[in-house]
Amino acid sequence: MLLVDYGLTVLQPVAEEPRPEDAVPVDQGPVARAFAAQEAVVDSGEHGVTVHLPMSVRGDRIGVLRVRLPAGTPYEHDTAPLLDFADLLAHEIVAAGRHTDLYLRSRRRRRLTLAAEMQWQLLPGLGCSRDAYTIGGHLEPSYAIGGDNFDWSTSEHRLLVAVTDGEGQGIDATLLTSLTVGALRNARRAGLSLGDQARLADQAVHAQYGGKRHASTILLEFDVPNGTVRAVDAGSPRVLRQRGGRIDPVALEPQLPLGMFEETPYEEQTFEVLPGDRLIIVSSGVHTARSRAGDPFGDRALQRAVADSRLAPPYETARAVVRGLVDHLGSPELTADAAVLVIDWHGPDGEA
Repeated sequence: MLLVDYGLTVLQPVAEEPRPEDAVPVDQGPVARAFAAQEAVVDSGEHGVTVHLPMSVRGDRIGVLRVRLPAGTPYEHDTAPLLDFADLLAHEIVAAGRHTDLYLRSRRRRRLTLAAEMQWQLLPGLGCSRDAYTIGGHLEPSYAIGGDNFDWSTSEHRLLVAVTDGEGQGIDATLLTSLTVGALRNARRAGLSLGDQARLADQAVHAQYGGKRHASTILLEFDVPNGTVRAVDAGSPRVLRQRGGRIDPVALEPQLPLGMFEETPYEEQTFEVLPGDRLIIVSSGVHTARSRAGDPFGDRALQRAVADSRLAPPYETARAVVRGLVDHLGSPELTADAAVLVIDWHGPDGEA
């Protein structure tokens, strides 16, 4: 059993003390193909058969199960029972993760900062898949992330998404983001409207920091049956929509970040998504990043990275945007946190 690391760069065998030399790159070999394509990959030889099986939970990719079987096994041509087993095992790992550190330790190539440890505990995962939509996200620097976060909640008729960028770096940014995400979840679970969710979180942040610190947030609520999206743009996260061959910013009226002033009102806006649309949401650490020469990454480079990965699944597009950012900066050492969330909208019946 190999689990993907936080940076989505390697798959590591489950072990109390992971060894870097046992890791398998996510872009090499049959294990990587099973992980990327999310399908069984069979490797047959004269001494037996090795079947590589993706492990995921509702679209959140966890890793790959590698099964070695004797030559002539019927599973060489019918992998469905093994795929079912790998799916069950993935769900068991998620459940067991509440009671042991074994699987979390097995995902680490190196030690996480304290800020990153807290931030990863906040995340719902790195992906989610339903008939109507597929979500994929990525955070960098994965082992030292501070204030950037994304969150979602699914139900039969609604999808609620939030991307939050807490001001600052390190543990201070993580504490601010933790408070913001907690307040948004509290309001969401109380059944409040999107605007009221923003207002409650705004009050919570202002009460704690007195206007000295703030968090930028984009809130989206998708009506699954009809494709209407309600939105509250409270700060700097940017939303692009890819429709056919066009990539355009979603025009939203920017409002104040959360926590700047006491009892700030927040108004909801609406736009539509059609089957086949892709939404790309990025934090300020992506679209405002500058190279050493002072050149901004900006919308043009962002759109180019999105266009180049238009046929890839959402999680690969999220990684492609981060790779484009790293290439633009000329260094894997990012100057600010970067969060990318990609949503493919298939429509209420999954027709796209």
